[in-house]
Amino acid sequence: MMLVSPRGARRLLAALLLTFVLAGCGSMGPNAYLRAHEEQLDKPASMDTGTTRFVIAPGTPARVIGQQLEQAGLITDAALFEAYVRANGIAERLNAGTFVLSPSMTMREVAAALQDARATSVRVTIPEGWRLEQVAAALEADDFFGDAVNGVSAQAQRYAQLAATADPTAIDGERYPFIQARPPGASLEGFLFPATYELPADATTAEALLTRQLDAFAAQVVPLYQEAANAGATRLSLYDVLILAAIVEREAVVPEERPTIAGVYLNRLVNDMRLDADPTVQYAMGYQPATGQWWKTPVTLAEYSSVDSPYNTYLYPGLPPGPIAAPGLDSIRAVLYPEQHDYLYFVAVPEQSGAHVFAQTFAEHEQNVARYLRGE
Repeated sequence: MMLVSPRGARRLLAALLLTFVLAGCGSMGPNAYLRAHEEQLDKPASMDTGTTRFVIAPGTPARVIGQQLEQAGLITDAALFEAYVRANGIAERLNAGTFVLSPSMTMREVAAALQDARATSVRVTIPEGWRLEQVAAALEADDFFGDAVNGVSAQAQRYAQLAATADPTAIDGERYPFIQARPPGASLEGFLFPATYELPADATTAEALLTRQLDAFAAQVVPLYQEAANAGATRLSLYDVLILAAIVEREAVVPEERPTIAGVYLNRLVNDMRLDADPTVQYAMGYQPATGQWWKTPVTLAEYSSVDSPYNTYLYPGLPPGPIAAPGLDSIRAVLYPEQHDYLYFVAVPEQSGAHVFAQTFAEHEQNVARYLRGE
């Protein structure tokens, strides 16, 4: 005996009824089924505002499209969808292609979207101050490339691999000569410009996103650096600017403090002092599975001295081997045009939303630590 769930029985009944209507059987006209369920046309499948890639292969009939939409959770009634698009002459106008849809769209909105023959695009925002692995993990979690199977995206993993290796078979070094500033074997950390990017939904690949990021870097960062270097504003190499700017990006919470913080680090370098930058220790520690943190907060006193990595600027002098994140334009500009002062130290003020107090001497710094961190 075949068992049918109540929901399955309703779908079967609706499908049989629709077949009867569309075949012209009985006295019910082609719009009768629509009138009986018209209120469903203006209700979303769910309140989930997330988006998903929906692909229509050439020649797919409206009936199958409706079934695929229901299976994807984008509509609640495939039979009603077919009745609606046929009764309104939409069935012949449903386009093959890739579309970005949401369960929060109504059935009418879904049908309208599937008639739009223009290339649908997908958008992604890559925040300033994120590290490469963090970006790749977010692209995979959000299924930006639309290829995830059981949460695993081959394109997101390829993005991570290409960014880590700068594979010359996929990334044109002649088109982007600035990436040659990297030490041998270094990743593209720091060169993949953080911004909002929009790519065609049917051409969203790891290579496409990386290309857009490198193009943005070439258009925005390279001219800014060349202008500063030509004016004598900086003697740092482009790569060293990115290294320091990434630290500033992670340290600065108040935007106006970026040039001040950059000035502190440059002063420490001039005075042969270790940078003692917390974000470099966080970078060296990597992802923290127990807390889901990419940047461990807080870092303990013991960890400052126990994390043995060339990126740990509490242990190793000078700049770390490479950028720890993707710096934004403001942090890069802050390193190129730092504030001129005599500060060598700073400490965050918990009550002031990430603002810092600065000091010229270690004694002053100790007083600030006692006052703002220990409440003495």
